Amino acid sequence: MKIVMAHKFFHPAGGPETVLFQSMRVLNSLGHEVIPFSMKHPRNLKTPYSRYFVSEVDYNNHNGDILKKLKTAVNLIYSVEAEKKMEKLINDTRPQLAHLHNIYHQISPSILRPLKKNGIPVVMTLHDFKLACPSYTFLRNGTPCEICEGRHFYKAVIHRCVKNSFLSSLLCATEMYLHKMLQTYSKGVEVFIVLSQFSKEKMIRYGLPEEKIKVLPNCIDVDQYHPHKMVGDYVLFLGKLSEKNGIFTLVQAMKHIPEVKLKVAGEGEMGPLLKEYVAKEGLKNVEFLGFVTGEKLAKLMQGCYFTVFPSLCYHNCPMSVLESLASGKPVVASNLGSVPEFVEDGVDGFLFEAGDPTDLAEKIEYLYRKPHLVKKMGTAGRMKIEDNFSSETYYPRLLKIYQRLLQGGRVADS
Repeated sequence: MKIVMAHKFFHPAGGPETVLFQSMRVLNSLGHEVIPFSMKHPRNLKTPYSRYFVSEVDYNNHNGDILKKLKTAVNLIYSVEAEKKMEKLINDTRPQLAHLHNIYHQISPSILRPLKKNGIPVVMTLHDFKLACPSYTFLRNGTPCEICEGRHFYKAVIHRCVKNSFLSSLLCATEMYLHKMLQTYSKGVEVFIVLSQFSKEKMIRYGLPEEKIKVLPNCIDVDQYHPHKMVGDYVLFLGKLSEKNGIFTLVQAMKHIPEVKLKVAGEGEMGPLLKEYVAKEGLKNVEFLGFVTGEKLAKLMQGCYFTVFPSLCYHNCPMSVLESLASGKPVVASNLGSVPEFVEDGVDGFLFEAGDPTDLAEKIEYLYRKPHLVKKMGTAGRMKIEDNFSSETYYPRLLKIYQRLLQGGRVADS
C-alpha cells in the first residue's frame, strides 16, 4: 500500500512528530510505502521526497513588507503552492491513501482538493483541538475555555486568544469561519482519528460528524523503553516550557518541597521567566537542562524517580505520559482532558487539581516518600502500556482502518 503521510514538520519537535516518524518506520517495515509531505526546514530528516515539500514559513517572524505579510496570511488559510505540489506528488507516485496529521497553516487544507480530485481517501489524526478552537488548546488566561463553542470564533478575537495578538486572532478566526462554512474538513476527510474518548466527545459536540470519528490512542514501541529497577533522587519534567504545559505551577510547587529535586528537560518561551523566578526565590532544588534528546534523554528517564505532567490545558494523548509509563515510571499529572484516561489515580500515578501548586506539591511529596509505591505503580504503568498502547496492538487497528476505507466500508466507532 502506498500512503502519503502529511505533517507540517519533518524534524523532531514534539509528540506529533514522534508519532509521525514511528508510523513511517513501522509501516515501511510491514511492507508498505510511506511517502512524506511536509514543509522545508534546515532541521528536516533526509528524504528523496523533499523536492515536493512546501516552502518554509515562519509565522513567528513578523519582519518583512506588508505584501509579504499579506501573502503569508493568505497561505495560512489556503496555500496554492501546497495544492500544486501535492498534485505533482500524486501524479508522480500514485498513492492509494493519504494520512494527514497537523497540516494547519504551514501546509493548509488546500491539499485536500487534489486528494479528492484523484479519488484518494483521507484519514486525519487530530493531535489537538484546532478544528474547534482557534488557539488549538481550549485555553485562555491559564484556564480551560470553551466560549467559542465551536462556532463563535469572534470571541477569540475579542480575547486575543492567539499569541495575545488581535491580528493573529482575527486571522485564525477568519480561517475557522471560512473552513467551517465550506465544510472543508468534514467533506474532505473520510475518517478522523481522535486519541481519546474525551477528544471524541469534544469534537462531536463542536461539529464533526460522529460517523466519521474513530478513537485510536497513540502507541509506544515498548522495546525502546527499558524499565530501570533503580530509582534516582529526582523527579522529571519533560516538555516545552510554555504556559499551557503548566511548568510555572510545577516550579511554584517545588518551593513547598525543598527536599525534592526537580530536573526540567525542555526549552520554550517561559524559560527566562522561570529561571528568574528560581533565582529570586532561591530555589536550589530546580535544575534546567535545556532541550534533551536521544540517549541522554533515555538515561534521564531511566534515572528519575517519577515524572510530572502539570498541564493547564486539555490534552488528547500526551506522548510524554505514555513514555514515562513505558519506562516504568509513575506520573503525577493534572486532572484535565484525556489525562485521567491514561493515568489512573492511585494505580500508576496520582492526579492533582490543575493549576494548584499546593495540591501538586502534596502529591509529589507523598509519592516521593514511598519508594515501594513508586516501584509498584511503575510496574502497573508498564503493564498498561504493554497491554493497551503497544505497537503490536496499535498498527493492526490502524491498518484495519486503512483497509476498510479502501474497500469503502464504515470504520468509525459504533
